[in-house]
Amino acid sequence: MTYVYAFVVGGALCAVGQLLIDFTKLTPARILVSYVTAGCALGALGLYEPLVDTAGAGATVPLTGFGYLLADGVKTQVDENGFFGIFTGGLTAAAGGITAAMCFAFLFALFFRSKPK
Repeated sequence: MTYVYAFVVGGALCAVGQLLIDFTKLTPARILVSYVTAGCALGALGLYEPLVDTAGAGATVPLTGFGYLLADGVKTQVDENGFFGIFTGGLTAAAGGITAAMCFAFLFALFFRSKPK
């Protein structure tokens, strides 16, 4: 049943993003920032965690999941290190994903060249 919840929640998040692209004048960059900000705000308020517990990867893989990861990392680091956890928590929690993205981008840049249109 977890797979069904993951599919429904992830699909709903993507469908809302597609509707925003189709029916508003928002650029994809603004939608991306909105999703990350919404995930961070919902994570900070404790409203996103029940969704993660129910839907698993359907809630953590989309951009809202990245915002939730940042908020959760900050909360954890503030509990452990106090005030300075505000500055280190988000990057500590997301370090693996950021590193993977940078490494894959570097590898693709080595093997592929962009072409002008």
